[in-house]
Amino acid sequence: MTEPAPPTAVLRVSRGTFEPERFAEVEQMTRETSAFLIPAIKKLPGLISYVAATSPSGSVVHVSVWDSDDNAQQMGHLKEMIVDARRAAEIVGVQFSPIVNHLVSWDI
Repeated sequence: MTEPAPPTAVLRVSRGTFEPERFAEVEQMTRETSAFLIPAIKKLPGLISYVAATSPSGSVVHVSVWDSDDNAQQMGHLKEMIVDARRAAEIVGVQFSPIVNHLVSWDI
């Protein structure tokens, strides 16, 4: 059984879209950037969980749960994410939507 999220928990959703025919390139880029993103993200305080996923329909998402909005906001300053991974994603045609932080209403 997992522990419930704290009452201050935030779900951070970063979403991008791409042409479906570029799925293999985007999936490969997502796996390759994990080599430097995972260690950098793991160092940030307040991380509860993090998942990155790519869909053949032309969507890529990074969803993370943080113990507070302040800690979730750290991602917006993480060089490995905002410079390095973003550059790699744009090279393979990913276009990003604005990132949204959601207050967690409930979890299982």
